[in-house]
Amino acid sequence: MRKRQIETTKVVQTAIRREIDRDEGSRYDHRLHALLLVAAGRSCAEVAEWFGENASTVQRWVRRYRARGFDGLREVVRSGRPRSLDPIQWRRVEADLRKTPRYFGFASRLWDGPTFAEHLRRCYGVDLGLRQCQRLFRQMGYRPRRVRGVPVSLASRGGRFAVVVGKPPDR
Repeated sequence: MRKRQIETTKVVQTAIRREIDRDEGSRYDHRLHALLLVAAGRSCAEVAEWFGENASTVQRWVRRYRARGFDGLREVVRSGRPRSLDPIQWRRVEADLRKTPRYFGFASRLWDGPTFAEHLRRCYGVDLGLRQCQRLFRQMGYRPRRVRGVPVSLASRGGRFAVVVGKPPDR
């Protein structure tokens, strides 16, 4: 019997990770599966590597299970600032990012930090700084696009080259 395989690109791994992180129940199941492997004799480091976690994270799950049983693996109320977007809004934002900014009335063809920040402000009433938007962008598995210059020959200026940002000149 042949071994079944799936595509193991970063995109697939990110999508699977997002699915696990999408809600409390999925994260709880993820911890249970890790604990099951530790209970079957696998090391925390080995399980952590398989699950894409840090070994100390798996060790913490084991300690919490020993101390409080299954309740130790459940989500706890976290201190700190509440999230700006709820899970439903997150899914909508992810769907928005699959469309071009022009679909939402922006002049830009590609998403970047400032455009993403303005989109969140307009559509979701969330006012985040540029760096936070860039961080969210990366967390969702996207990379902001940078405008690259187009080298244009300036033969009339002694054969030197210049970098022109924008549309290349018509020939």
